[in-house]
Amino acid sequence: MTNLDDARADDQSLPPDATLLIVDDDEPFRTRLGRALEKRGFQPILAAGVNDAAVMIKNMSPAFAVVDLRLEDGDGLQVVEQIRQTREDCRVVMLTGYGNIATAVAAVKAGAIDYLSKPADADDVEKALLARPGERPPPPENPMSADRVRWEHIQRVYELCDHNVSETARRLGMHRRTLQRILAKRAPR
Repeated sequence: MTNLDDARADDQSLPPDATLLIVDDDEPFRTRLGRALEKRGFQPILAAGVNDAAVMIKNMSPAFAVVDLRLEDGDGLQVVEQIRQTREDCRVVMLTGYGNIATAVAAVKAGAIDYLSKPADADDVEKALLARPGERPPPPENPMSADRVRWEHIQRVYELCDHNVSETARRLGMHRRTLQRILAKRAPR
């Protein structure tokens, strides 16, 4: 029996097929998450982007997937759709550094079972991947502050407006200079 078999024997909640595709363009995060979930009995396969993931999905349909929403070579929603075409029962968790309601809804519509904000730790990812259908996860230990949620929303609208400060200010209903001051500051914790 290998170490992987030992880990699986200890954790009865993992199915026999514990293949896990991790798609994230942040290499240190991807590697750390892969190692942590491997220790929990998963069989991680790491991909840096949409193109890498497409090749891996064709070769092997994973039972689980953790996909970053924004990748250097595309959108994580494309990866979710590719996974759904090859394996409908794959349990996909979407990760993003820019959490907002619109992207959470888009992720769930694409087929993700949960949506976590970065930095998500391996425990949160494991809980989301193994949650039973209809089961609500416990509230996060360290949720984003109201200031952080506001900042994330402003950043998302700013990005959707192609980094046009005037257009972003108009859509948010705020003065352009106020927006410029907010954009110049670091993200709140």
